[in-house]
Amino acid sequence: MKSVIIVRLAPLVALLGFLPDAVSGEEPGEGSATRSRLQVAAYYFPNWHRGTDEMGTDFGEWGRLQAAVPRFPGHRQPKVPLWGYEDEADPRIMAKKIAAAADHGVSAFLFCWYYYEQGPYLDRALNEGYLRAENKVRVPFALMWANHDVGTQPFRKGAVSREVFDRMVELLIARYFPDAAYWRLDGRCYFSIYQPMTFIAGMGGAEAARQALDAMRAKMRAAGLGELHLNLVDFQLLKLSDPLEPVRQLGADSVTSYVWIHDPAAWRELSFPQADYTRVRDAYFQSWDRHWSQSAVPHFPNVTMGWDPTPRLRPDQPHRGRGYPDTGVMTGNTPERFHEALEMAKERAERHPTGPCVITVYAWNEWTEGGYLEPEAATGTRYLECIREVVSPPKRLPKSSESGGPRP
Repeated sequence: MKSVIIVRLAPLVALLGFLPDAVSGEEPGEGSATRSRLQVAAYYFPNWHRGTDEMGTDFGEWGRLQAAVPRFPGHRQPKVPLWGYEDEADPRIMAKKIAAAADHGVSAFLFCWYYYEQGPYLDRALNEGYLRAENKVRVPFALMWANHDVGTQPFRKGAVSREVFDRMVELLIARYFPDAAYWRLDGRCYFSIYQPMTFIAGMGGAEAARQALDAMRAKMRAAGLGELHLNLVDFQLLKLSDPLEPVRQLGADSVTSYVWIHDPAAWRELSFPQADYTRVRDAYFQSWDRHWSQSAVPHFPNVTMGWDPTPRLRPDQPHRGRGYPDTGVMTGNTPERFHEALEMAKERAERHPTGPCVITVYAWNEWTEGGYLEPEAATGTRYLECIREVVSPPKRLPKSSESGGPRP
């Protein structure tokens, strides 16, 4: 009878979004679970608020998601967020996201953060939502500088000059790095660069880029912020004959991925119109083993929840497989397979016995690209529960208890 009651209450709990601490009663790591040293950092895409009409709607990406259509038999679109189409720039809404993430073992939000010659872009979710949320310290934040071109008007170019970079650094030091909720690894502020080669090109070469970063490090020390943990995303690195060369040139502390299909080996498995999740997953981890398993600089393995960018096509636009967002779709990305991928990433992350033990997850809320941990109508909180199960696995009972024998 107890199990029936739990089943009937589950939709209500998911609809509410999270259980407050006083109700849930147990933080991960207490009671029946043991929390590992693993940290799970989820990418956060900040375009789910009003006032971003250059993206085609008055409500950021939500309009695109609602307009999505199935592209082949069995293709489930549009996806329906269980919490509704909420404005992330509201700190109360963000507080709900933070609580759900914290309750399920998410260690940090990695905000996609945009800074161009024109200045910051798409920063309301961070500035007005997250930073004003009363519970923000429960899930610290860090920034991934998403320094790619944006083709909307006005055009925003990812490669910036040293002058623009220095202005950006001043903003980081003044507003974000000092925040009590900023995520640190071994005491260092984590800052990631999405396109390292674009950064190098804007600076005028690898030596000039290293000088700009060294100046950033010096400014951080002078401001009393300590050291920088510089992370590079491997999207552009894997296109090079020596992916580690820019890592050495820039003095990076770690590498990671944004999404599996950025790895050329995984991309080749993304058949059209659909590709099996496990084939893409296995190709990614095999590539990880080839490129990064022996690297002196740690690579934080990635787990991708899914890939389906077809909502970014117009409803009347045909699906032909001619390049992003007109690509193949990952199918079969069940919670069980996602759980398996988390375990595969955890095992690799733990191979470095010292230093941070981190995996990145795509993504907290890339709804229009098919990667989301936020609850969805058909699956509820199951993907979040997978993270909690991997971060805080249940304790093994003594053999006498497992066999039904007497307990002390």
